[in-house]
Amino acid sequence: MTAKPGFFTRIKTLELWQKTLFATALTERMLPNYQLFAEMTEQEDGEKPQVALDLLWQSLYDRKFKLNLERLINQMEELMPDEEAHDTYAVYPAMDMLTSLITIFSAIQQKIETDLINISKLSSSTVAAFIEASEQPDVDSEDALDDYVFEHELMQQEREIQEQLLDYIESLEKPFPDEIKGLRKEMRDAGISNIGVSLD
Repeated sequence: MTAKPGFFTRIKTLELWQKTLFATALTERMLPNYQLFAEMTEQEDGEKPQVALDLLWQSLYDRKFKLNLERLINQMEELMPDEEAHDTYAVYPAMDMLTSLITIFSAIQQKIETDLINISKLSSSTVAAFIEASEQPDVDSEDALDDYVFEHELMQQEREIQEQLLDYIESLEKPFPDEIKGLRKEMRDAGISNIGVSLD
């Protein structure tokens, strides 16, 4: 569901730092989904995912900075909400955002680069699930549902942003700090998640 043929092949050919940067930027874009859930449910540690993301960004532009991966994974796992305990749809995008962070940290820890590619699919699946839940389209087949979701404005935006992000990261020759800090600022200043959540 993500852009033209060859998209994932292009991600696979990125260097490790580029794959990590791509996954981190997509996770940054998912952050408001968790923040909304944390506000709605008055989570005590609701700021921890943003802190974890800041550390992840720092590890990308400061090569001497080392992440305490085990601690970060444990923290994010502890924050994972029980979907059965919440009657709001917001729990699902929040869980996806935490899953994204855990996946990145685990991929770095275990040196499994293919897991970083899955963040692209996870972000798209968050969008697809939201479209299905919010629109509840009246369609008579799985194919028709897939077409509906694929053509929806939110999914078109998701595909376009992932494509632009990949184009940009492919253009970077090295992990220049100014470029990475600029990307983080751009993603954070946008303030709108992959499903259109804005806390402003």
